[in-house]
Amino acid sequence: MKAYIVGVGMTKFEKPETREWSYGDMVREAGTAALADAGVRYDQVEQVPVGYCFQPSTAGQRAVYGLGLTGVPVYNVNNNCATGSTALMLARQFVAGGGSDCVLAVGFEKMARGSLGGSSGSGGGDFAASPVARHYGIMAAAHGFTDAPPTAQIFGNAAREHMERYGTTPAQLAAVGAKNHRHSVNNPYAQFQDPYTVEEVLASRTVHDPLTKLQCSPTSDGAAAAVVVSERFVERHGLGERAVEIAAQAMTTDTEASFASGTCIDAVGTPMSRAAARQVYAASGLGPGDLDVIELHDCFSVNELLTYEALGLCGEGESGKLVESGATTYGGRWVVNPSGGLISKGHPLGATGIAQAAELTWQLRGEAGPRQVPGARTGLAHNIGLGGAAVVTLLRR
Repeated sequence: MKAYIVGVGMTKFEKPETREWSYGDMVREAGTAALADAGVRYDQVEQVPVGYCFQPSTAGQRAVYGLGLTGVPVYNVNNNCATGSTALMLARQFVAGGGSDCVLAVGFEKMARGSLGGSSGSGGGDFAASPVARHYGIMAAAHGFTDAPPTAQIFGNAAREHMERYGTTPAQLAAVGAKNHRHSVNNPYAQFQDPYTVEEVLASRTVHDPLTKLQCSPTSDGAAAAVVVSERFVERHGLGERAVEIAAQAMTTDTEASFASGTCIDAVGTPMSRAAARQVYAASGLGPGDLDVIELHDCFSVNELLTYEALGLCGEGESGKLVESGATTYGGRWVVNPSGGLISKGHPLGATGIAQAAELTWQLRGEAGPRQVPGARTGLAHNIGLGGAAVVTLLRR
């Protein structure tokens, strides 16, 4: 059965501790907006998958109780940075499998200030128990381990490998940050809304060479929600004008390809992303040339470049030249991260994947205001988490 997004909502993504709000407050804000956008009441919702990483078990129930106490099943989801898209995938599966007609997918995060350290999937400081021990072991063997934030290290080292292998330049990496900060100027939900030049991105503080601060996604507070419904629900409630079809969706996890090469490029998930994209293209009958707008997981600038290649937007090693050419911004072949992406919009882990779907829904409905991609009819979301999971979702109008 087909599944459709008929309502989306999100909070502004903010620096942690900027606003005095609980995760229940932020979910109530995002969930209420999504339900209102769809014209759906909470008592019509049959299932609620809720994604988050940094709260206790059953925080999903606490988060959505502000929307109503209806006894609806609530599922708590944690898949590292791919948590939001995983919750959305569960919602789609509930509907596509015929078990539900109306599902609310929610993602939120209330984070601590400062760089994301080992607390995300680290086993509370016990490296041997960490879900990402094998990934960081690959990095340590090839590059060593420093005092820089671990995620910045592994992605920074992937950038070094790409530079050494393909001649990618620091300016090309910085061009990703400059593009996404420029895009976020027109996004009222973005944590940062200031434009920067490539030179300013390069001049910002080095986090782990070659990555500078303006090429790294910040810790963030925020929530996002999406109402996913069946075709019969769309018809019954006259929601055709609001409906955006989830045309295809795939999740992949690590295979030996993530580790066999001993490179950070593979350890950070490039093979997973490539496999998920291929599954989605095969299921939808569409390919990279059919896409209009893309929201992808630019946790660091290098991951945007790696993802261009994994999604088939260019050949292996050609992503630096692709972003430099202007092909991934307004006036180019695709508009990638019109929201500002994780780098500038922000990255509250559990909310990111659903926020990507919200942006694409607005784009495909023609409701994105000054950041609207003209004539957008197809959109692709890519969300990845170390440990690992990659989720690719193709939406069409």
